[in-house]
Amino acid sequence: MSNKLNVPQNLTLFLSESDIINFNHPHVKALANALKETSTGEYELVKNCFEYVRDSIRHSGDFPDNSIQTAVSASDVLTFKTGWCYAKSHLLAALLRANQIPIGFCYQRLSCSEYQPDIFCLHGLNAVYLTDFGWYRLDPRGNKTSVNAQFKPPVEQLAFALAEGEQNIQEIYAEPMPIVINALKSHQTYDEMVQNLPDLSIE
Repeated sequence: MSNKLNVPQNLTLFLSESDIINFNHPHVKALANALKETSTGEYELVKNCFEYVRDSIRHSGDFPDNSIQTAVSASDVLTFKTGWCYAKSHLLAALLRANQIPIGFCYQRLSCSEYQPDIFCLHGLNAVYLTDFGWYRLDPRGNKTSVNAQFKPPVEQLAFALAEGEQNIQEIYAEPMPIVINALKSHQTYDEMVQNLPDLSIE
């Protein structure tokens, strides 16, 4: 399936705050400011924010721990220092929107057999609007032996290459998909989430 995105025209929608993308939370705002202070220009700021979320926040699926509450909002992710791919994308969005860089949400429908056999689920990532390159997808889920996501515009280097039966969802969303938020809010532990990963049928 093509990687071509359905490109939105109204960038203002991709700068807004919400209960999930709560970039004015004191901890989120402080981190956004600190990352800006160590960056020179837009490119470096996006790279630094991306690498912070990718490397400093653990992916919940890689570090199963039922004692840690499921993170939903950007501030939750900072508090718990762990989150599913969806929640990590919420934090990256908050850090960049706090610095007036438009960013949205993208999804792929992937095989999730590492958690349950023979199932598909949504995988969450981001698309950021870069002045020199336009919309560009990046994936802060966190690297490991089989995953090497990087920030190398204009070349995409996402966490996962699509295999047979897997699909990109072409939309760039200004807000996270409701089915994702409902799953995160409804299932508070690792064991609950792996039994209820959000999915969306694609025709």
